[in-house]
Amino acid sequence: MRKRTKKFRGSKTHGHGFKKKARGAGNKGGTGFAGAKHKHLKWRWGRHGFTRHGVVREKKTINLEELNRFDGDEINLNELGYDKLLGSGFINRAIKVYVKEASEKAIEKIKSAGGEVIVG
Repeated sequence: MRKRTKKFRGSKTHGHGFKKKARGAGNKGGTGFAGAKHKHLKWRWGRHGFTRHGVVREKKTINLEELNRFDGDEINLNELGYDKLLGSGFINRAIKVYVKEASEKAIEKIKSAGGEVIVG
């Protein structure tokens, strides 16, 4: 991309209209935040946004479908680092699952397959 100076060669005013207009820094409003008295006043002072106090911890979830890859009749999801069991997918065997939380759909599907969910 060519530079602005080259682009405006031969144009007397370089896109600023009147010849005297763009001579000094006063045209830009100064440097930095100089000239704040007349632009973006609400950005300059006061508090903005919302501050969250306290820690928001995201739950690590696992879907029912993914339990098919584990071997054995008992699966302890607490030891594996999962917080909640969700009901997406299908389970094709009777298993006993230990987990902190489980959705109603997940519990229903495991029970219909002949398994058991122990929440806590």
